[in-house]
Amino acid sequence: MKQKLGLIISVALLSGIATPLHAETLDVSSPDGSITVTVSDDGGHATYAVAYGGTQAMEPARLGLLFADHHGFEDDLAIAGSTRAAVDQSWEQPWGERRIVRDNHNELAVTFATEEGPDREMVVRFRVFDSGIGFRYELPEQDALQGDVRITDELTQFNIGSEADAWWTPSRQFNRYEYIYRTGAAGTVADAHTPVTFRQPTGLHISIHEAALVDYSGMSLLALRPGNFEAALRPGSDGIKVHTKAPFKSPWRTIQVAPDAVGLINSDIILNLNEPNKLGDVSWVEPGKYVGIWWAMHIRDRTWGNDGIHGANNEDTRRYIDFAAEHGFKGVLVEGWNTGWDGDWFNNGELFSFTEHYPDFDLEQLAAYARSKGVRIIGHHETSGNVSNYEAQMEDAFDLYQRNGITQVKTGYVADAGDIVRHDANGVKQYEWHDSQFMVGHHLRVVEAAAKRGISINAHEPVKDTGLRRTYPNWMTREGARGMEFNAWGTPPNPPEHISILAFTRMLSGPMDFTPGIFDLKPNEKPPVREDMQRGDPSNRPQTTLAKQLALYVVLYSPLQMAADLPENYEARMDAFQFIKDVEADWEDSIALQGEVGEFVAIARQGRKSKEWFLGAVTDETPRDLSIPLTFLEDGVTYTAQVYRDGTDAHWDTNPYSYLIEEMEVTSASVLEAGLASSGGITVRFVPKG
Repeated sequence: MKQKLGLIISVALLSGIATPLHAETLDVSSPDGSITVTVSDDGGHATYAVAYGGTQAMEPARLGLLFADHHGFEDDLAIAGSTRAAVDQSWEQPWGERRIVRDNHNELAVTFATEEGPDREMVVRFRVFDSGIGFRYELPEQDALQGDVRITDELTQFNIGSEADAWWTPSRQFNRYEYIYRTGAAGTVADAHTPVTFRQPTGLHISIHEAALVDYSGMSLLALRPGNFEAALRPGSDGIKVHTKAPFKSPWRTIQVAPDAVGLINSDIILNLNEPNKLGDVSWVEPGKYVGIWWAMHIRDRTWGNDGIHGANNEDTRRYIDFAAEHGFKGVLVEGWNTGWDGDWFNNGELFSFTEHYPDFDLEQLAAYARSKGVRIIGHHETSGNVSNYEAQMEDAFDLYQRNGITQVKTGYVADAGDIVRHDANGVKQYEWHDSQFMVGHHLRVVEAAAKRGISINAHEPVKDTGLRRTYPNWMTREGARGMEFNAWGTPPNPPEHISILAFTRMLSGPMDFTPGIFDLKPNEKPPVREDMQRGDPSNRPQTTLAKQLALYVVLYSPLQMAADLPENYEARMDAFQFIKDVEADWEDSIALQGEVGEFVAIARQGRKSKEWFLGAVTDETPRDLSIPLTFLEDGVTYTAQVYRDGTDAHWDTNPYSYLIEEMEVTSASVLEAGLASSGGITVRFVPKG
């Protein structure tokens, strides 16, 4: 990955340890001056506040850390020094939403020293961008923090105010991140996973998350008082939240700030706060589209094990390989190929072997057949949350894939939150959270072991994305929210507003393997393939039009993008399937054009290979007409716009298959008039003429 260095200025303002006689206040603003962070030691507490456009956006909130065996940083603190820096540089992503990312921020690093007890120092480093801020704790090596440092609490607060609108999923519940988003006043939020998005009464939009989560536990938000939240770190099985040693650095706490909703999407803060690529040459990491033996299990056409019709068999796999080769897809995901799926696999992950295949599946022969067709098998490692069983086999499992030319692997951790199985040094089972420090470390061990073999990872039931794809470009995508499978059996399925919330919440953290492209929108109304394989509740179905399914390929970014439905359902609607064949999965640039959280969103992306532009827009249950200026197109060029849109009588519930495909000539001066049906969408491919 190339790094293009621009202006970097660093100035030491204060040096040495000095205890002020009165409250000290320091300010740092964004390069454009719109955002100002004020840091203070008023009352002996470390605090920060955020202003936007000269108006307070977040009231003063505390900073600090508490330890099990050492004095903490909760009070009796004074600002003892600071340094400043200004950075303006650009760097290139090997793949991503945009190729060139600009990192332009002003930095203030504030040293807080204690006035009582053992002498100790804590640095809080702030970076202020035009679209928000990041800050982290840095604890230098010092006499007062010798030996093992065990963090029991992080005192970081986020003072949003109780009257802001909020969009969030609850934290500390069994289904991890996979909940329908809640909407309400910030004052009603008891706890929340991040990213969590707020809209102030002024219209200002704020999203809170974290970046560069390494060797630390994941952060959620816990309400102290209505609208005032504390960083809640996930504890380990021993009750300690983080085990570390000085010196150490925490992840960045991020606060994205924008005057409108789309400004949140157009921010690169999360990526810019991560370290550059550590893997070197990553030309082997390949974005692309894939099909797979997956949706058939969710709708009960097939099963993962032998308790029905085993899906991962030689005949079906060859059929998917042939389909992928015919239509230009790079990969075929096969789930259920390895032994362990029979019996109670959900509650016993020790059943899984990651190198032994079922008798009706020949991995070596099928991998060779795929290669002969210009396609590759995508591997699958479901662990059922038994991480010790997986780690004991992981090296051999990746070696097997490497020998067979398999360069992408989907991992899975299907288990209730808090039920990750880890065997300690004495062989005793310990139970961990999916976002605990242990699991944060586990995922990096997987990514690093895979990278040594030229393998990329797509993690499901993961720890949340915090931008580490910049540092480890083979960590390509993940799940981390309710995906398409909930429309097969979720009860209730994802509601019409789900996508227009995801775009402004979960998607702010990074790519999501949502698995879009379902063309049979009422799968549970079909008769069962066998009497002992009954369908699910017919109310479980994608609550979208077919045109909206197409738009998901532009609206929801993933460098590994699945055409999730069965081949025969695509073959029945080849005209609509053409867009899935044409759309790219890797982008030169991306621009969020219009939108409101939970209502609608319109995004344009330029393909990195073709340089063609694509546009996708979706709405909630409310039909709406959008006027979208096409100013993102190149001036002076005429384009053929290939439009896939809802029919005039389309409705997600009563007429989801009504769609129109048409062409028109447009330029950058044109305005696209887009009529979206209830839970509908529009998608457009812009092909330069001549």
